[in-house]
Amino acid sequence: MLRASDETPAGRADRMTTLHAEHAPAVLRLLFVLTRGQRQTAEDLLQETMLRAWRNLDSVPTEPDAARRWLCTVARRLVIDDVRLRQGRPAEIQLVDMTWIPAGDDTTGSALASYAIGRALGRLSAAQRSLLSEVYLVGRSPEEVAGRLGLPIGTVKSRTHYALRALRTGLEAA
Repeated sequence: MLRASDETPAGRADRMTTLHAEHAPAVLRLLFVLTRGQRQTAEDLLQETMLRAWRNLDSVPTEPDAARRWLCTVARRLVIDDVRLRQGRPAEIQLVDMTWIPAGDDTTGSALASYAIGRALGRLSAAQRSLLSEVYLVGRSPEEVAGRLGLPIGTVKSRTHYALRALRTGLEAA
C-alpha cells in the first residue's frame, strides 16, 4: 500500500483533491448540522478540516470510508474547540445595519445638533411631537393629517405652526 509520505508532491496534491471532491460535501453537511445552520462557520470549519488533512496526509486512511470517518472526527473536534473558544469570549453581537444613515456630515457639530434637537423635542407635548412627526418625518400633507385625526385643516396648520415655534424656542434655549 502506498502511503502519502511515499508519494510525489503531485501525487499528494491529487490525493488531496480526491479527498476534497469525495468527502467535502458530506463533511460540510455534518458541520452545518453541528453549527446549527451557521453556514459561514461551517464553511470555515470545513476549510480548517481540509487544511489539517493536507498537513497530516500521512495519517489520513486511504480507504474511502475510513478517510470520511477521519475527516468527520477532525471536523467534530474543531466544532467542539470552536464552541469552547466562544464560551471564553464575550458574546458576539450582530452589527446594526447603519447604511440607511447618511454619511455626509459626521462631525461633532452634527452630533451636538442631534442632541439639541432631541432635547427640544422632549420638551414638546406628545400631541405636538406626533403632529410634527406626521407632517415632517412621515411626509403627510396637512390635509392627510387632518383627515387621519378628524380635525379641520386650519387647526392642523395652526397646531403645526405652534409646535414648530415651541421647537424653535427649545432649540434656542439649548
